[in-house]
Amino acid sequence: MNSLTPQQIAGFERDGYLIVPGVFDAEEAQILRKAAHADQAFKQNAYDLKDGEGGLSQLVLWNKAGEDLWGAIARSRRIVEAMEQLLGDEVYHYHSKMSIKEPRIGGAWAWHQDYGYWYQNGCLLPDMGSAFIAVDRNTRANGCLQVLRGSHKMGRIEHGKFGDQTGADPERVEHAMKVMELVYVELEPGDTLFFHSNTLHRSDQNKSEHPRWSLICCYNTRRNNPYKASHHPFYEPLEKLPDSAIKGMGTKLFSDSAGFWNPENDKTTGAGKPSSTQTP
Repeated sequence: MNSLTPQQIAGFERDGYLIVPGVFDAEEAQILRKAAHADQAFKQNAYDLKDGEGGLSQLVLWNKAGEDLWGAIARSRRIVEAMEQLLGDEVYHYHSKMSIKEPRIGGAWAWHQDYGYWYQNGCLLPDMGSAFIAVDRNTRANGCLQVLRGSHKMGRIEHGKFGDQTGADPERVEHAMKVMELVYVELEPGDTLFFHSNTLHRSDQNKSEHPRWSLICCYNTRRNNPYKASHHPFYEPLEKLPDSAIKGMGTKLFSDSAGFWNPENDKTTGAGKPSSTQTP
């Protein structure tokens, strides 16, 4: 992927997200999918998350962008430099996660902003973002991501336990939906959605016969280095890897230093549920 155009950057600033098709080519997308389904680390470190509506999703979280395929993706120039263009500063790897929605049972996610939770980790500014990479096809049927166009301009919304859901204040979300466009982010394998940490997003249950695995690489800016320790890291320079590194890795699976962590230990919301389990 070449550098983003001024038009793409302006679109991100206006909408709070940017879809870039084919960031990873067909061969790379196939490597990602094969490795994801073969890597035993995903099975060993996955946490079941019920949506309160009969659906069940799984989430795997890790902090280190290591010397493996997943680290090569998180450190690839095409992803890191795009994020730096969009956020206007040097970025570092904040964490990564695999969001897993299996056929027929994959759960839904409530409306939320990532900064609604990352705010609690000592990050003063919302100068943060994520690269959401489609491992499988993302469709309406299998619970693709939904975003509210321009919702990042609302600033951080109050997050907590509202009824049976943990997420953004539903009253404010309800009114935002009256004036902002709801966009279903349907992606082909290898397509990437870049989105701002204040962009409201959610997803439906997977009621299809097809899995929906999605890799999310999250970044913080250097200027936004947290003022206190949390379960996510402080700033440290990120060694960018050439785009060729991904094919060079083949299906090299997780290294021992991935830094997996249990989302149940994250109590930063004060709402009795883990903050970083809120993901698409």
